[in-house]
Amino acid sequence: MKRLLTTLLLVCAVITVADVAAQPLLRTHVETGDVEGIADGTLAVYKAIPYAAPPVGDLRWREPQPAKAWEGVRLCDKFGPLPPQPTRPGRTADMMSEDCLYLGIATPAKSTADRLPVMVWIHGGGFQTEWYGGDLWKHLAQRGVVIVSVEYRTGALGFMAHPELTKESKNGHSGNYGLLDQIFALQWVQRNISSFGGDPTCVTIFGESAGAISCSMLCASPLAKGLFHRCISQSGGSFAPWSDQPRSLGLDASQKGAELQGINFQKHLKKKNLKQMRKMDAMALCGNDVGFGGFWPCVDGYVICDDQYRLYERGEYNDVPVIVMTNSDEGALFSPGNIKAENYQKQVRQIFGSWADEALKVYPGNTDDEAWHGNGDAFRDMGFAWPSFAWVSLQAKTGKSGAYAAYLAQPSTRSFSNDRRRKGVAHADDILYLNGEFLTQPEKYPAESAVAEIMQQYWVNFAKTGNPNAKGLPYWPTFDDSKPTTMQFSNGASLIMRPNREQVDFVDRYYKAKREETEGMRSKKVKR
Repeated sequence: MKRLLTTLLLVCAVITVADVAAQPLLRTHVETGDVEGIADGTLAVYKAIPYAAPPVGDLRWREPQPAKAWEGVRLCDKFGPLPPQPTRPGRTADMMSEDCLYLGIATPAKSTADRLPVMVWIHGGGFQTEWYGGDLWKHLAQRGVVIVSVEYRTGALGFMAHPELTKESKNGHSGNYGLLDQIFALQWVQRNISSFGGDPTCVTIFGESAGAISCSMLCASPLAKGLFHRCISQSGGSFAPWSDQPRSLGLDASQKGAELQGINFQKHLKKKNLKQMRKMDAMALCGNDVGFGGFWPCVDGYVICDDQYRLYERGEYNDVPVIVMTNSDEGALFSPGNIKAENYQKQVRQIFGSWADEALKVYPGNTDDEAWHGNGDAFRDMGFAWPSFAWVSLQAKTGKSGAYAAYLAQPSTRSFSNDRRRKGVAHADDILYLNGEFLTQPEKYPAESAVAEIMQQYWVNFAKTGNPNAKGLPYWPTFDDSKPTTMQFSNGASLIMRPNREQVDFVDRYYKAKREETEGMRSKKVKR
């Protein structure tokens, strides 16, 4: 009897230990105090951990500062606020605050010693909108990676440059505060992610749209060196030339150009100086009725050191493995539904000038429907496809790390674009392949679900090793423009030659001419 009781006690002890070991990591310690998350299935989720001090008052338009420590245990069961931005259904002003520098974490780790790969998400929104709490990519986390989603300042609060701000800065720069937030968050990850079972030596940054553009900028910023080890871009890159004027279509701004925009903004607000602008309500700077926008990262010589195309030509970037993906019909989300052929042709001539005749050959618009597609395809290639091509082709030439090109073209009735003329995968539709919408509805979306499974396997393999390939998946080589090395996701996965070659090659020639023109103008100014 004694032996039986002893055996039962041992079995119970083993079961108890195994049960404890299998529990999510629901409480841990970070540099500013103890934090407690919530269980979501097999994951521990921490929805709002402050990684920096609230950028309010005198900290508005300054580099991020360390968060303050707290006493006791901080319960992280609710997401932090959205950064101030225009309101819309489901995104009301009471959900927004300038105190927005939080991050969320979803971890499958059971112990701080697990050292799992880490994927840091940077959301999109044109550097004006959206939120880190939109998704913690649980389906990726369940495959064995720690997910971190970071918030950053957007709009005028995140990207306004101004001569007074430049004078204030010890580094002689202004603007790019949102990028500095992202870098500050990545530094936080390096110091703290091991407390969530993550490996700080195995960090992948990934993002969509402005988040992908951010990833591209981080890959070229000396301030981000060593803070991540791989990168996934979904619809975005930053390789346009720049000038000393405010940003315009296809032409980024230097800090001087961004400062001019900041001065114009001050005049628009009818404020005498920066002190008065710092006292304004945040929504008066970033909300619906501001009547002034377009704030964007600038070439400040500090965060962004030069035209990224030239940096990559010279090999001056953070050489890490990259996956760079675009969607087949990105522009369907942006092409105006009521566009007229006559107006489209006028617009093309205004934008392309002496290049307009060639532009109208590759992006024709002789009828209203043709104009809708031409406008969308031009938007796709100038905004997403060409920067992505520039990225992988330049890294293939000057880098040592693998550059993988992808093209999402899966036909589907589900899309963020509701226009019946859509002929492919619209901008932001890639999110549906990662957030579980297709994966959890295989009966309704059988082909999309299969593609989602393939993509998620590639993404996680890449986060773990820097190479997307693994047993059971179609082999994916690094990019070579002379060979079919672009992985197309459509009814499975297969290799194709670079898509939309004629159009993208036209944009490549156009940007080359713009780059030479702007560089020539700067050279003349220096000689004077």
